[in-house]
Amino acid sequence: MSFNSPSFFVFFVVVYGIYVLLGHAWQNRMLLAASLVFYGLWNWKFLGLLLFSITFDWRVTLALDRWENPAARKRLLIASLATNLGILCFFKYYNFFVDNLDSLLSHAGMDVGWLRLSLVLPVGISFYTFHMVSYVVDVYQRRLKACPSYVDYALFVTFFPQLVAGPIARAHSLLPQVQRPRRIDPDQIANGLFWIAWGLVKKIVIADGCAHVVNIVFGNDAEHAGADKLVAIYAFAIQIYGDFSGYSDMARGLAKLMGFDLLLNFDLPYIAESPSDFWRRWHISLSSWLRDYLYIPLGGNRASQPRVYFNLFVTMLLGGIWHGASWTMVTWGAYHGVLLAAYRFLGVRDTTDSPLRARWPKVLLMSQLTCLGWLLFRANGIAQVGRFLAGIATDFHAGPETLSYVTLVLPLAGALGIVEALQYKAGTLDLFDRWTATARAAFGVFVVWLVVGHFVFHQVLMHGSIPFIYFQF
Repeated sequence: MSFNSPSFFVFFVVVYGIYVLLGHAWQNRMLLAASLVFYGLWNWKFLGLLLFSITFDWRVTLALDRWENPAARKRLLIASLATNLGILCFFKYYNFFVDNLDSLLSHAGMDVGWLRLSLVLPVGISFYTFHMVSYVVDVYQRRLKACPSYVDYALFVTFFPQLVAGPIARAHSLLPQVQRPRRIDPDQIANGLFWIAWGLVKKIVIADGCAHVVNIVFGNDAEHAGADKLVAIYAFAIQIYGDFSGYSDMARGLAKLMGFDLLLNFDLPYIAESPSDFWRRWHISLSSWLRDYLYIPLGGNRASQPRVYFNLFVTMLLGGIWHGASWTMVTWGAYHGVLLAAYRFLGVRDTTDSPLRARWPKVLLMSQLTCLGWLLFRANGIAQVGRFLAGIATDFHAGPETLSYVTLVLPLAGALGIVEALQYKAGTLDLFDRWTATARAAFGVFVVWLVVGHFVFHQVLMHGSIPFIYFQF
């Protein structure tokens, strides 16, 4: 049940109508039930796994709060991490490991292909696992008190706007909002509706529009010229940003309607001037999680310079692996680790306080480096990466479809760029607060027309809409 589907609209209207009539305790119980229904509609078979993980970690954190013996507390922490990460690794990486082992041993005449299993990746497992891991670690380090209410803790993990694709919730931010009564005012409702609407525009207009070019070229790159390949890389950069940030915007908007404030997950990432600046702006909840629970425990910036480079590389390598079990994801993570280390080695310092016009050479370079990374992210294997780069470097010419691809992608990128330029100039992403009533009404009419058109085109004519990219993670 995707945010851009009619079934979700019906689901949310029913849930919200009940929610606003209830008191705080019953709101939490109802939201937990609704979140489990929402998850179960993806695949009800994995509800038991989700509830097992929640129950196990809730009991672990209660014990961590009570126990004083350091060795016993450490054993509890290890048990929790081993359980959560073990489940994640089994579903996400088992067959990847078997496939590579089988390929390696085949040279010696051995066959271990029979070890493969027919596994289905539980939707959202990468996200909710990180929710729980960070919470358990925070309780272990006594940065947080364990939540005494099972309902409140379970709702923190399963809150449906952020359950399947983030943002990755941090307990110190979201759990207090679960535990205390929430207030909903007209401004909050208006702001929430704007974020939902803008997220829908990003997804169903900008991202899905670019997906048309991306899927065609990446689906059959042999028949496309070098110029087509370059356009497809830029189109994917727009697609993945519109798709994922659109989801995050809708999640924030849905949460605002219910009195919650989720973490900001994107902050104009394509005006970043360095790799570190990019990761402060892109998928902020993941990059901050990796910083706090992996990079800093490895030693962070406090170690010797060679060790800092190692820490950066390992952190981003594991960040790439978190995204998916493929060598392209491993390479993408390693690529960003090398970029972070290289910029640090060269002594390139951020000048984000300077006007954008003074920083544009750095921004332009970083945007191209980012797009090269997106080629690794999207490619159907390392071999395709090589074909794309060879086509751009040695066979760069326009094909019969190049102009049509450009005329489709350029207006979409331009529309996104105009809005983000206004956000940058205003110094806030919340443009809606500054709009006149007429502008708000016009935008609302446009979004309603857009959603109806999307429903007719995708649900009726195309028999389905394009799924969100990050649902596969």
